[in-house]
Amino acid sequence: MNTIFLYDTTLREGNQAEEISFSLEDKLRITVQLDNLGVHFIEGGWPTSNPKDMQYFKEIRLYSLKNSTVVAFGSTARPGVPVADDKNLNDLIEAQTQAVTIFGKAWDTHVHEVLKIGLDQNLKLIEESIRYLKQHIPNVFFDAEHFFDGYKVNPDYTIKVLQHAITGGADGVILCDTNGGTLPFEVTQIIASVKEQIQAPLGIHAHNDSDVAVANTLTAVQQGCIQVQGAINGYGERCGNANLCSVIPNLQIKMGVGCVSDEQLRKLSEVSRFVNELANLAPSKHQPFVGSSAFAHKAGVHVSAVKKRPETYEHITPELVGGTQRILVSDQAGKANILQKAKEFGLDVASHDPLVQEILFDLKELERQGFQFEGAEASFELRMRQALGMKKRYFDLAGFRVIVEKKQEEESLSEATIMVRVGGRIEHTAAIGNGPVNALDNALRKALEKFYPGLKHVALIDYKVRVFSIGKGTGSRVRVLVESGDKREKWGTVGVSENIIEASWQALADSITYKLLKDEQQGAPG
Repeated sequence: MNTIFLYDTTLREGNQAEEISFSLEDKLRITVQLDNLGVHFIEGGWPTSNPKDMQYFKEIRLYSLKNSTVVAFGSTARPGVPVADDKNLNDLIEAQTQAVTIFGKAWDTHVHEVLKIGLDQNLKLIEESIRYLKQHIPNVFFDAEHFFDGYKVNPDYTIKVLQHAITGGADGVILCDTNGGTLPFEVTQIIASVKEQIQAPLGIHAHNDSDVAVANTLTAVQQGCIQVQGAINGYGERCGNANLCSVIPNLQIKMGVGCVSDEQLRKLSEVSRFVNELANLAPSKHQPFVGSSAFAHKAGVHVSAVKKRPETYEHITPELVGGTQRILVSDQAGKANILQKAKEFGLDVASHDPLVQEILFDLKELERQGFQFEGAEASFELRMRQALGMKKRYFDLAGFRVIVEKKQEEESLSEATIMVRVGGRIEHTAAIGNGPVNALDNALRKALEKFYPGLKHVALIDYKVRVFSIGKGTGSRVRVLVESGDKREKWGTVGVSENIIEASWQALADSITYKLLKDEQQGAPG
């Protein structure tokens, strides 16, 4: 079977899910992770829908992606508007991507009731829109929206929709189960019929409203679809899209269909957690393949069997997808992860070094307290260096105080006072900010910049807070995730406490320490 092309929709449809709103920086960071995973196409957004998406397409041009092609998304031209004058189509061209995807109506009910135009006019819109885009963009894909629902009531018309898209020059037509109501046996029957009439490359876009999006996607591949669309962790409208974290390993391991390399497949769990963290959502422990409980076993018959032969209760080897076997009574997994991270950080650690076990124990204890290092790799590197006796102290905190003042009819004012010690010298200063964390960040850098001028180039890019204690209300523990950056790179740090300011301090202090460490390693002022 030929290689399957992975098409990720996390940044658009995933971003449309309830409770998710990726920032521009989030989308750029996720793009890099998807590229590392080996995803072939990354749908970056809809340029016409909002300024953030258009800015994304400008920013992503500055990145050198190794494996992925960024795709802009939009619709066919509006009825009654010449294609050359249609803003949506011209915004797609302005995005300057090597590929675009446009959707058009494949269900006659939508043509009549939503677009309120004739069936032939809809066919003309689809064909002319694609032909116009093909004059400017190398690859144009057509999403046949509501294809399966349309086929069930008017198969002849849905086939005409595909034929007109192909006549317009579409490089592939994607069969969309937009309402998520189609079942696998129907997918098999309908795609088999389509292939008798359509010769162009086919793709599948399945929603999960009937909880079979992954099954429908795998079934479509069996029937000959070569492009599979979905999202990391299954994010998307309503009940979500096909979950690529399940689709990819099922294709690669179970069906023997090549889509990523073995090395890239081992990044799957890490990418899943990374996207969860930036979405500011608690990961599902029980998510297949990548959830923390996916290969977890409690005491009893299961543990006894799995220690002798793992395959007795594990359908794949966990390490294939970047996971680990977990014995919940006495967790013995994780050593390989520590050694891999040490290698990534350029730290020379032998597998038999007792410090590895010490680092692992420290990591488990921090996780118990609420720390999580996906999206906060800088904090984890600093903790590893500390355990290895390699962490330099660039400054010490003597104390800080943060005051928030609110007067009637006036905006609140935040002021932070901080005292730090650098090489035996005390620096005492204060700063204001648009919030207590911003004030603390300003005060810390103000105190340190005279010693370390490179800190002037550091910017606090993003700040997220997650409450993870249950039932304690405002006394809950919180995890603060901070993203910082300078002219060279971006990095994430984390802090945990019942006090949000203390948690923020931990993340900010790690961020500054990491910056100073990298400047020293590179012999640059930052």
